[in-house]
Amino acid sequence: MPDTAINGALERVQGELRKVIVGQDRIMEQLLVALLAGGHVLLEGVPGLAKTLLARSLGQVLGIHFKRIQFTPDLMPADVIGTSIFNPKELTFQVKHGPIFTNLLLADEINRTPPKTQAALLEAMEERQVTIDGHSWPLPNPFMVMATQNPVEFEGTYPLPEAQLDRFLMKIKIDYPAQDEERQILERHYQGFRAQELAQVGLQPVLDAESLATLRAAHRSVVVEAPVLDYINSIVRTTREWSTLAMGASPRGAVALLVTAQSLALVRGRDFVVPDDVKEMALPVLRHRVLLRPEAEVEGVQSDQVLQQILQSLPVPR
Repeated sequence: MPDTAINGALERVQGELRKVIVGQDRIMEQLLVALLAGGHVLLEGVPGLAKTLLARSLGQVLGIHFKRIQFTPDLMPADVIGTSIFNPKELTFQVKHGPIFTNLLLADEINRTPPKTQAALLEAMEERQVTIDGHSWPLPNPFMVMATQNPVEFEGTYPLPEAQLDRFLMKIKIDYPAQDEERQILERHYQGFRAQELAQVGLQPVLDAESLATLRAAHRSVVVEAPVLDYINSIVRTTREWSTLAMGASPRGAVALLVTAQSLALVRGRDFVVPDDVKEMALPVLRHRVLLRPEAEVEGVQSDQVLQQILQSLPVPR
């Protein structure tokens, strides 16, 4: 797929999403970055910010299979991956696949379910397969998890363990819309838009599984010069030495920063990475991979603040 075709396809995806989503251009761009890089995304924000609507719309526009799981306190691992059911007629056990067998899975309010069920996603997210009664079952290709969560201080939430957080390529924070954007949302609803009735919006599928695979392969050819690689290395290693951090990013975090910078360059129509691509991806890629010291948390320090300090402290390659 030539570069013009890639850019055209990505622009059409964003154009279709704008039929449903008001504003949030940065969020949509970051989702496309994760999509091209082949990673999973954790969306965090208070209820009512269209996290679920965005995921549903993306599945429709991509033209791939989409399923949603509402995570609740009583959800069991078998409800996610599936289970074996005894067939009395044939006297055999038959495997019933769970909703995880899809291309795009929306794990809605993932931090409202206990850790045991959260862990059911681990193998699927990392290995692209699940194990049911000792047998491994490959998941469809492509496979991407978009999980939503409420801020951890909300009542009735279970913080995700570090091992599972690290499986997410990016953690994207969604804030309240700007005043003019919220006014536009009101106008759309006044004119008859209903999030529950997406069919009336006329969303058109832009891609399919095959063309998505082509797009994903394209980001690997984006050039990264040696000084930019050194810059990525310096950022990640500095997180391990920063005084307010108890734990820095792992080599997996460094690789994630590299591939997302390549994907962002591709989304913006370039075949090479610039340092600004790395800086822009640093927060969504690393904010969930660093751990604050207890005394910093008591003082109200946020991981984003620390990462900004680290970026400001390092020389930017020219």
